[in-house]
Amino acid sequence: MRTQVCSHIFLIPFYLIFFVLDLRLVSGQCQVKEQSTLIQLKNNLQFDSSLSTKLVSWNPNTTDCCMWRGVTCNINGQVIGLDLSSETISSGIDDSSVLFDLKNLESLNLAANSFNFIEISSRIGNLTGLLYLNLSNSGFSGQIPRELSQLTRLQVLDLSKPYKFPDKLLKLEKPNLADLVQNLTRLRSLYLDNVNLSAQKSDWCQSLSSSLLNLEVMSLSNCQLSGPLDDSLEKLESLSVIRLDLNDLSAPIPDFFAKYKNLTVMKLVACNLTGTFPEKVLQLQSLQTLDLTFNPNLYGSLPEFPINGSLESLVLSDSSFSGVIHESIGNLKNLSRIELRNNNFSGGIPKAVQNLTELKYIDLSHNSLSGTIPSAHFQDLKNLVYVDLSFNDFKGSIPSSLFALQKLQQILLSNNNFEGLLANFTNPSLSSLDTLVLQNNKLEGEIPRSIFELQNLSVLLLSSNNMSGTLRITDFENHLKHLTDLDLSFNSLSIIMSDNVTLVNHLPMLRTLSLASCNLLKFPNIRNQSWLVSLDLSNNKIEGKIPNWIWELGNGGILYMNLSHNRLTSLEEPYSLPNVRILDLNSNYLSGVIPIPPQNAYFVDYSNNLFNSSLPKSIGINLTSANFFSVSNNLLTGVIPQSICNASSLKGLDMSNNQLNGSIPSCLIEIGNPLGILNLANNSLGGRIKGTFPIKCGLNTLDLHGNYLEGEIPRSLVNCTMLRVLNLGNNMINGTYPCYLSNNTNLHVLVLRSNRLQGSVLCGQNRHKWSKLQILDIARNNFSGTIQADFFSQWDAMITEIGESKKHLIFSVFSSTNNYYYEDKVTVTAKGLELELVKILTIFTSIDISDNQFSGEIPHTIGRLKALYNFNVSHNGFTGYIPPSLGNLSQLESLDMSSNKLTGEIPKALTNLSFLSTFNLSYNQLKGRIPTGSQFQTFENDSYLGNERLCGFPLSRGCTSSNHAPDSQESDNENDWRSIYYGFGFGAIISVLFSLWKEYFFGTSR
Repeated sequence: MRTQVCSHIFLIPFYLIFFVLDLRLVSGQCQVKEQSTLIQLKNNLQFDSSLSTKLVSWNPNTTDCCMWRGVTCNINGQVIGLDLSSETISSGIDDSSVLFDLKNLESLNLAANSFNFIEISSRIGNLTGLLYLNLSNSGFSGQIPRELSQLTRLQVLDLSKPYKFPDKLLKLEKPNLADLVQNLTRLRSLYLDNVNLSAQKSDWCQSLSSSLLNLEVMSLSNCQLSGPLDDSLEKLESLSVIRLDLNDLSAPIPDFFAKYKNLTVMKLVACNLTGTFPEKVLQLQSLQTLDLTFNPNLYGSLPEFPINGSLESLVLSDSSFSGVIHESIGNLKNLSRIELRNNNFSGGIPKAVQNLTELKYIDLSHNSLSGTIPSAHFQDLKNLVYVDLSFNDFKGSIPSSLFALQKLQQILLSNNNFEGLLANFTNPSLSSLDTLVLQNNKLEGEIPRSIFELQNLSVLLLSSNNMSGTLRITDFENHLKHLTDLDLSFNSLSIIMSDNVTLVNHLPMLRTLSLASCNLLKFPNIRNQSWLVSLDLSNNKIEGKIPNWIWELGNGGILYMNLSHNRLTSLEEPYSLPNVRILDLNSNYLSGVIPIPPQNAYFVDYSNNLFNSSLPKSIGINLTSANFFSVSNNLLTGVIPQSICNASSLKGLDMSNNQLNGSIPSCLIEIGNPLGILNLANNSLGGRIKGTFPIKCGLNTLDLHGNYLEGEIPRSLVNCTMLRVLNLGNNMINGTYPCYLSNNTNLHVLVLRSNRLQGSVLCGQNRHKWSKLQILDIARNNFSGTIQADFFSQWDAMITEIGESKKHLIFSVFSSTNNYYYEDKVTVTAKGLELELVKILTIFTSIDISDNQFSGEIPHTIGRLKALYNFNVSHNGFTGYIPPSLGNLSQLESLDMSSNKLTGEIPKALTNLSFLSTFNLSYNQLKGRIPTGSQFQTFENDSYLGNERLCGFPLSRGCTSSNHAPDSQESDNENDWRSIYYGFGFGAIISVLFSLWKEYFFGTSR
């Protein structure tokens, strides 16, 4: 409550502060009537006397009320100032209050009190002499009274309040903003933060600019205002403070903002600003604070900053600024805070940063900055407290000067390419450092001894580097008593913890401990860690049972437990998992009965083990809060219990690769949002897919392949418009090609392989709208008929060469973090082999329509799919020539057209396929010479078997007139053209020779 009041004090015009001070200096003896009114006011107010500092001191036995705290008088002893801010007042100021009898009041401050959501009394209009009125954060709500507009002398009006109770805000409807301010023409400072001005719509700019020409402070954050920013605001030439945070302006910043020569503060956080930010605003000599955080559609760049600029705080985080940081940044001698997080800045950190000696806070994380950082850049920044350069592309050594700055509290340099040895800290015992985050770099060597002498260190994250050496628990000694978060995982460290030394003796405050991939052979002795909430011992070599004491860590409050990728065999009995929210036991050798999931867990992964029981009938009751549950790749038997549908918060369910039988519970089909992943593949499930996919179907992945499912593909699947992966392969599904799914425009993978589907794949014109489709596998069915030219024409993901993009198809389990996500898998037949794509790259493209009954010619439009990697049309009845347009498929690695009825020669254009490694044209009716060059020199006989009229390398059959003779139609045409050519050529030669002979003997006729 006090924070907001204090923040506004610095925005009050200085002339008003001096005015109030002068009044106190010349105040006279308090009038009896005035004192009586104040005592009556106190008696009517309800407040907590134990927390009061002003009202509690008002004593009627003290004759001069002008000396009371919070009271200011003029020379005549009349009360002209009343400051009752932060007095815990809850009631007593209403229409009957004697407060409004103080007719001489010029300043009234009731800020930071707790009025119980009452409306502001209409009698406020009686105080016509008010110059200053502050009712901020006082608990008033409802409509602002019209009578407030009678305070025509007002210079400062503050009605702002926190957004703690959105249904209890102040609002301006009748009167609206225009009605309120039309008479307040002397107003210089207006604070209406979190007041509902939605009734004003987009006219608010004109309402202010038509009445408040002297306005200096415009603070209207989160007022539900809309844009655009009207040109009429240009009239407010005196503006020095602009705060419009959290309004949906959906508009650019006008250029005339650069004309506000007195502008010192400009804050437009999360306003949905668009367009390009005017550089000249950043060059204003007076500007001290600029905050444009979270405007992702706002573009711009940093200008050349003026010499001796006043800028103290520059915050542009989470927007779309780009370009480089100029050396002129060094002109901002007063700069203490610079935040450019999550933009598109590139280049290096300029040398001029070393001139910013007042700098305390620098955050350049999540950009594309690169290069090395000389140590000199930071050595003179003695006031630096916070440095975040994470998620960039910096390389070279970490600047050693950072480790000598004694005021520095947090260093965050993760996810870069820093390399080499980590420098020692200078005077570690004097360092203020509490956070050191260096994970995901390329640091080498041992952890410097000086780190263990940082007495204030609470967070140490060094995971995913190349650090080596042996670290003994005794290295921690007694210095790191404050350490709460320790992550040394994924290095080449060997952690030595002797049995008789417990970690709690050295790190008693530890909350998170991550020793993943640290060559641990057994559980460390951490059983008495009473503060621990997060433990990661994954990717080690720990064997045997999971001890039952591990679930009691943190006094039973352990929330995160990752023991995955070890050699664990069982859970020691008895055990209970009461509070764990994230439990990861995947990739061990755990067997026996599957553990009942923790009651309130969000994430449970039991995959890749040897559990061989059936699923408990009540399992879903324990998963009511779960976002993700996986038991894939085990030996589970029995049916899927109906209770699984009690897990109504599931985003991902993976029970694939087990021995489950029975049918799929219809409730899993009908569950709708938020279920995004349903993977029941490779079990023994049978029957029809029962149930109706709901209108609000949230599925991203539906994988039911490798079962015994029957019946048709449910037509209600059309409701799953977010579907990216549909895999129904290797079942006994019948029916026809699912043309009704053609409008599912998010589809990346469609696998219907090895079923009993039949009929044509023609869906009518412009029905194949799968613009993102990258894998199509309908092989081994009974599809028939011809393939039309437009079958391939709308698959944009295969048409466009994506280049170096290597994004995976992933599904985030928790929307707030990318640490937990599901990666789709699919098995494709390519290069003659079945390949499981564990991570589906968006650049991998494949078409497999083999083993069907297709006929007719292969459309030449196949040549449009320039991003295609795998093309298989084998074992069909295709006729005609091989389309020469196949030579355009520059990314093609596998081409199988075997066992068809293709005729003619192999197009020479196929030699352009420089990446082709698997090639099969066997058992067709091809003839002529096999083209030579490029990859064709590497293919063996098997690629051409069963084509009796083919000849040339690598076949032993040489080319003769009998096996290389062209078609009769081609021969006739060719002979006709040859005769014409020869005739024309001979005649032309005779004509030229005759002309030369004639000129030689007779001269040229004129």
